[in-house]
Amino acid sequence: MKGFGVISKGTVAWMEKPDPICGPFDAIARPVALAPCTSDVHSAYEMEGPHLINRILGHECVGELIEVGSEVRDFKVGDRVVIPCTSPSWCYPAIQDSYHQHESGLLTGINFSNYEDGTFADRIKIRSADMNLALLPKNMKPETAVMITDMMTTGFHGAELAEIKFGDSVCVMGIGPVGLMAVAGSALMGAGKIYAVGTRPDCVALAKEYGATDIISYKEGSVYEQIMEATNGNGVDAAIVAGGDLETFYMAFGVCKPGGTVANINMFAEITSFDIPIEYSGGGWLGHKTFRGGLCPGGRRRMERLIAVVQAGRVDPGRLITHRLHGLESIPDALQLMVNKPRDLIKPVISFE
Repeated sequence: MKGFGVISKGTVAWMEKPDPICGPFDAIARPVALAPCTSDVHSAYEMEGPHLINRILGHECVGELIEVGSEVRDFKVGDRVVIPCTSPSWCYPAIQDSYHQHESGLLTGINFSNYEDGTFADRIKIRSADMNLALLPKNMKPETAVMITDMMTTGFHGAELAEIKFGDSVCVMGIGPVGLMAVAGSALMGAGKIYAVGTRPDCVALAKEYGATDIISYKEGSVYEQIMEATNGNGVDAAIVAGGDLETFYMAFGVCKPGGTVANINMFAEITSFDIPIEYSGGGWLGHKTFRGGLCPGGRRRMERLIAVVQAGRVDPGRLITHRLHGLESIPDALQLMVNKPRDLIKPVISFE
């Protein structure tokens, strides 16, 4: 098979590999729609380790099945399927004690491009097909569905981690594609005020469309001071960190009121430690503030539930797409868009039709 990935830290290229072997519970798909992610950029240019040498990248995909294992019951060759980025094997007993995202150890549920090759290829292997795949509805565009596989499930998980209640005030730090989905998820969970922190015009407009009530620009002064002023010095019930740097993370603690929750869904690829200034700690760590962070949920039922939300017209993740490319050969260009992040970019997608 042909795929695009990491040769060594900082070097990406096309590679030829043996076709994946389909086990009895597995499936093999060809791509129908793909999307690159900032996590691919982290893997290619910032992170390193033996698992990232000669590794095909990619984890956001809608595919068409070209082979299914002998024990796969619910899917057949020719089915179009939504493939979640978090795709556990579901066969480890420990998964019953914890989160499926950590099936046999920390983050082991996100298999693509970490423990096995990813989706930037002409052949994609999906383990535990019956437990991970979801059928693509006939009336849903593949490019819309590919936004569900990571962006929507991750952004919504930020709102879940924040445990938003009806009428809560929420600050979303960063309104790239994940942050925008965090805005949408917060609105669907019943948030009252939603303060979205960002400046890119297209992202600001879409944040408002998804439910943001107030836009906070870091170009207009301290984000912390703006939010505290907007909340009469009280702070917000919850803050979702969906982008930015360590200072962003620290401010999230600062803007949360006593008893508030900080939910982190941002990846800090090159950070080795956190040193939160006392001014943001919440009364010297006596403010009953909670920090939670987690890898997005995956699996079949998660995809089916999010598909149902989209089909009901509650949110359209396809609105995230700003750049459209075509065919396998466009993968390097799509990844480079995520590296360069032009001002009009929210999310690129690659179509194979």
